Amino acid sequence: MPRPLPRDPMVRQLITQARAAQLSRRNLLAGAGIGAATLGLAACAPPAAAELTPATDASESEKTLIWANWPAYLDEDDAGDSPTLARFEEQSGIAVDYRVDVDDNNSYYAKVRDQLAAGRDIGADTVCLTEWMVARLVRLGYVQELDRAAMPNTRNLISSLAEPDFDPGRTRSMPWQGGFAGIAWNTEEIEKLESVSDLWAPELKGRVGVLSEMRDTIGLILLEQGVDISAEFSADEFKAAIDELKSHVASGQLRTVKGNSYLDDLNNGDTLAAICWSGDITAANLEAGYEKFKFVIPSAGGTIWNDTFVVPMGSTHKANAEALIDYYYDPEVAAEVAAWVNYITPVEGAVDSEWVKANDPELAENQLIFPNEETLSTVKAFRTLSPEEEQAYGTEFQSVLLGA
Repeated sequence: MPRPLPRDPMVRQLITQARAAQLSRRNLLAGAGIGAATLGLAACAPPAAAELTPATDASESEKTLIWANWPAYLDEDDAGDSPTLARFEEQSGIAVDYRVDVDDNNSYYAKVRDQLAAGRDIGADTVCLTEWMVARLVRLGYVQELDRAAMPNTRNLISSLAEPDFDPGRTRSMPWQGGFAGIAWNTEEIEKLESVSDLWAPELKGRVGVLSEMRDTIGLILLEQGVDISAEFSADEFKAAIDELKSHVASGQLRTVKGNSYLDDLNNGDTLAAICWSGDITAANLEAGYEKFKFVIPSAGGTIWNDTFVVPMGSTHKANAEALIDYYYDPEVAAEVAAWVNYITPVEGAVDSEWVKANDPELAENQLIFPNEETLSTVKAFRTLSPEEEQAYGTEFQSVLLGA
């Protein structure tokens, strides 16, 4: 069943109103179509690491901060304001300019890459991007080292996220929210699906959608083929997954290869099943008022991803950004955000917070927001690719998108 809203009537009303108007955190990720230029950028090999110097930090004298993020990725009240952000501003004295500027990792990178490469201001003191892109920024030397001592709450980072291969010890990045990619279906038309292979059933021909995010769609197919996406895999194994996807595009089995606009196809019945993101299905069911769609992690495993804070080299308000990050690692604050955005909080202790107990006790049982070890054992993070792999694999996946 979909997660119940908080028992307090006023809290319930505010959340319902806000969610009814929400776009997904990934709603714009090809909702209007990913342009060929952006796809081309995804396939380009990144440049070599730069030797950059962090901008002078003016945080002590300038109590301001620009935060760039994805759509509907922060709690909102019925006026469109964020209660948690308002409290941070009041407590810290830092005025935050919160900007919904990220609609896709590649398109955002395309807008700011020249400034990043030169160590100049990109128009944001901190930004949340998906970890495969964050890995690129870290490798290229485009982001500042964080002062973890100034962020004591970050000790609440869950242990499974503490040592990523691209940033051991989390010295240059801190997770914001995460989620799963799995499969979902229309419960009014389909009784049950268990595996990615179930999407290829003849009776679903022309009624299936998959994501235009390579690491999720190809990641699930690789897992179905017995490949561990978190470990080293070969170019031949990757190509086998690409070939399978191509075959289903060519046969007409797949109706769409899209970003989050796949939800439109599910909602209007054009597709009956899809590879999808967990939080989107939770939000869709909340809007529908019942479990219209069922989301599961496939039997062979699902993917897990995180969107992550970084402070670009050109930021002149690093300490202010660190104060913001530290604030959102308070379990009480993290729980309130998680209840609104419906994605996985990276903060240990949020599940046991007083906020959850007072507002939504059943939230603690939602495995798509507070997954336990058993659930986490069924998913894999797509490993960080080398620059050469990024270029080669991006080109191969691009050929599928352009042909779909």
